[in-house]
Amino acid sequence: MFNKIILAGRLTKDPELRYTGQGLAVASFGLAVNSKTKQGDESKDETLFIDITVFGRQAETCGQYLSKGSPVIVDGRLRERRWESDGQKRSKFEVVSQDVRFLPKRSGESSRGTQDGFTAPDEMTDLEPF
Repeated sequence: MFNKIILAGRLTKDPELRYTGQGLAVASFGLAVNSKTKQGDESKDETLFIDITVFGRQAETCGQYLSKGSPVIVDGRLRERRWESDGQKRSKFEVVSQDVRFLPKRSGESSRGTQDGFTAPDEMTDLEPF
């Protein structure tokens, strides 16, 4: 089976960093992912809010350097969590990240970020086509 997901978005809150009993770092944060769909002549914005979990050294790095509004690309896999609450079965999907790429913020942008998309970095190399 193949279970892979790649998402680009902004953090909805500061990462929560904690440690397991064995000392493994675990960071959790929410990610807002925006997309546009077209229905007839209308363009509609859709935002998904997805829970992300990161383990190990990368969890510590996320806890240290990321904050609400930070733009990132998350590469990982989907996981379903199931539990029972008040006699009702519940479930929730989340992404277990294998890699979190920090994206540059726009120049002059506050630490909270902005609502619209991303811009290319200010520095360009010969490998970039634009």
